[in-house]
Amino acid sequence: MEMAPSTTSSSSSLEGSPMTFPSHLPPTPPLQDFDEYQKQGLSLPTDGLGRSVPPYPLPPPSRQNKVLPEDLKTPDDHVERDPRLIRLTGVHPFNVEPPLTDLFDEGFLTTKDLHYVRNHGAVPRVEDSSVLDWDFTVEGMVAHPITLTLRDLIRTYDQVTYPVTLVCAGNRRKEQNVVRKTKGFSWGAAGLSTALWTGVALPDLLARAAPLRGARYVCFEGADRLPNGCYGTSVRLGWATDPARGIMLAHRMNGEPLPPDHGKPLRVIIPGQIGGRSVKWLKRIIVTAKPSDSWYHIYDNRVLPTVISPEESADRPDVWKDERYAIYDLNTNSAICYPAHDERVPLGIARGDAATYKLRGYAYAGGGKRVTRLEVTLDQGRTWMLATMSYPEDLYRLAPEGETLFGGRLDVSWRETCFCWCFWSLDVPLSRLRDARDVMIRAMDESMMVQPRDMYWSVLGMMNNPWYRVVIHKESDTLRFEHPTQPALMPGGWMERVKKEGGNLTNGFWGEKVGGQDAAPADEAPAAKEISMVNEKVTRRITPEELRQHSGEDEPWFVVNGQVYDGTKFLEGHPGGAASIINAAGQDVSEEFLAIHSENAKAMMPSYHIGTLPASADLSEEPSDEAVSSSSAVFLQPKTWRRALLASKTAVSPDTKVFHFTLPSPAQAVGLPVGQHLLVRLRDPVTREAIIRAYTPLSEGGEVGTLRVLVKIYRDSPDGSRKGGRMTQALDSLPVGHPVEFKGPVGKFEYLGAGRCVVGGRERTVARFVMVCGGSGVTPIFAVLRAVARGERDETACLVLDGNRGEGDILLREELDGLVRESRGRCRIVHALSRPRDGWKGLKGRMDRAFFEREVGAPPAERNAMVLICGPEGMEKAAREAFLGMGWDEDDLLFF
Repeated sequence: MEMAPSTTSSSSSLEGSPMTFPSHLPPTPPLQDFDEYQKQGLSLPTDGLGRSVPPYPLPPPSRQNKVLPEDLKTPDDHVERDPRLIRLTGVHPFNVEPPLTDLFDEGFLTTKDLHYVRNHGAVPRVEDSSVLDWDFTVEGMVAHPITLTLRDLIRTYDQVTYPVTLVCAGNRRKEQNVVRKTKGFSWGAAGLSTALWTGVALPDLLARAAPLRGARYVCFEGADRLPNGCYGTSVRLGWATDPARGIMLAHRMNGEPLPPDHGKPLRVIIPGQIGGRSVKWLKRIIVTAKPSDSWYHIYDNRVLPTVISPEESADRPDVWKDERYAIYDLNTNSAICYPAHDERVPLGIARGDAATYKLRGYAYAGGGKRVTRLEVTLDQGRTWMLATMSYPEDLYRLAPEGETLFGGRLDVSWRETCFCWCFWSLDVPLSRLRDARDVMIRAMDESMMVQPRDMYWSVLGMMNNPWYRVVIHKESDTLRFEHPTQPALMPGGWMERVKKEGGNLTNGFWGEKVGGQDAAPADEAPAAKEISMVNEKVTRRITPEELRQHSGEDEPWFVVNGQVYDGTKFLEGHPGGAASIINAAGQDVSEEFLAIHSENAKAMMPSYHIGTLPASADLSEEPSDEAVSSSSAVFLQPKTWRRALLASKTAVSPDTKVFHFTLPSPAQAVGLPVGQHLLVRLRDPVTREAIIRAYTPLSEGGEVGTLRVLVKIYRDSPDGSRKGGRMTQALDSLPVGHPVEFKGPVGKFEYLGAGRCVVGGRERTVARFVMVCGGSGVTPIFAVLRAVARGERDETACLVLDGNRGEGDILLREELDGLVRESRGRCRIVHALSRPRDGWKGLKGRMDRAFFEREVGAPPAERNAMVLICGPEGMEKAAREAFLGMGWDEDDLLFF
């Protein structure tokens, strides 16, 4: 079979002898590996010294890793990992990429140590002794359903080996996040890796199962346990049965059994498509007529139209389910690896090659296409230079017919499809680099698809592939190079710098100020100056042991962003009550604090700052549902997040629903004192960013097995001029069965019954409650009113003043009326509408001072009354001013 020559700017990299490699690639593998290859039956050529040398790259040696300290308190405490990997989503789940230069320096093949990892949750634990017994099925629209173990798969089917580059669809996403935040976390330019995979060609397996007429898709499901079910996705049946597509079930990586992070013991490998289609920990293959209905197939790995905002996308299931927006084949992409970010090159080096610098990097395409050219510009696209291309993948095509590698036939020579990345290089005179402002590249594949000049921003930030630009800075006699971004939260890169300086990254000139286009658009404006929460004069270093000594009620210390704070002085004055601080004692509460607190609260923090925790300190949170037994009598825990499953959503008005959650045990009580609240935490499934809000549920504290929460949903306005509520819209978009995390109780008020209550740790007796509420602010009012009305020996009087726009906005109306009847005349409710319809017989107008003077009046001389207030900010402000103006004391006003 004739093989197409490799394309370079001068001549084919396969022509002539000996073989040439990119300068950074070792021409031969380590000699100690040759014995293993010879055991596999390889016929190896020899070099001039008589040593055996294969014609193709072999894996570089891997490292001996261990379980890292940060993983010991996570479900991944059994997985060994390389500490060089850059964590992109915190400690857990494990989503990482290697440093770009380390990846490039390893060469064509990537060790398991530096191979990027995309995990959505915990890595399934599979013991070595049970690997061969791992079973999976081929089912659905097939004539012959199959159940196989890995042992069967290895013994029964022909084994093949070939190199494949896997690429995360989020590769280079950090660039999109700098322009405008997407729903995805920040990958740098190293979200790709290449390995030799060994396993069984999927067409062989499907041929035995015999898909039925009408079947169009092949779905894959893994064994991982995730919030929205197992990870699943699908590809077209025609691709899965095409040998040229190269889809395989792999059980070895670079000659070794699959590591846990890469699918141990069995995974799918789909060359030329995004890594998200190559399902790990494979358990099911289902042949179907329609694409996968997995949550992860629908709500991940899509490029939505750029006109759809992240906020709008939360309520557009029709868009997410549109297969036109699903990503399969990779697009053409490339990056500059050398010069590295912040690399400095002296201009006066006295060496023979001092006059030039070798630019180097990678490129890849999708769907089996070959990258045919890489062009470099030093004048922002006015002129271009052609780089030299190198295709190490082609070296495997030189292997003799039938050659085996790692127990699999080296199944490459006959293919014309390309499954791997390639490399490019160009020698450029230093004088030209000195005179240039930047260096940019673009790649083209064999279908003449070329990388675009500008970014296509989208909700998930995937498939980012505009020209890769490195800025050149002249510093004395040195050139310093600046890449566009650095991965995760690592600072650096010309994009962040330009944005902070007020540049408009979408102006078509990479943020450079051009006449008439200087200002950044509203949603791409520079971020406001961050409020400092530290006292610069504090230099104390606090150990984890010291922090743990202050994890109780006395001198509660807590951590935010690595800084330690003493909450003792604020126990009495904290709006959420002393319990909120005590429950945080001894813990890292960065996520909760930053999600809930206002800018004013952040500005107060330097007063409580007492020191800094070492960067290596491990205060990772205990698992929320595995660590605490479902047999515990009370669901809510003050220091631990607990999970409950969404059972149903019941609409009670056009914009309000009751969310029903099932607790881990049907015998568990909610455990919420009357008048207190619980915290609700949701995580974006892609970014893992937390959304935390406080709610008062409808459930009584002693109610068992279920939790009911009334939520008014604040949606974005149709024209996009007004943003809705992040939490309420996120809750509304959750599918039934999705877990939600809860923590509590919190709050400074608790009603004990018979007029007794605790406010800020102090007990007092109340003869009368005035309850002012509006909208969903009725829920904490309802909880207290219910306790008063149903108290057998409770003689407390209650006046409920409920203000809303229209009659349809009155929430829990029937329930409130029922409590009034149960109260034996002690409770009364007044509804006031600001925008009533004709026929409304109740009060009209806003709840202003005249309203309160008429309905409530001056405070009693005995000071035995309290005003409980919960509602929109404007209503709460108006109520405060009115009651203080009427002579009520600040201590008698409580704002939920």
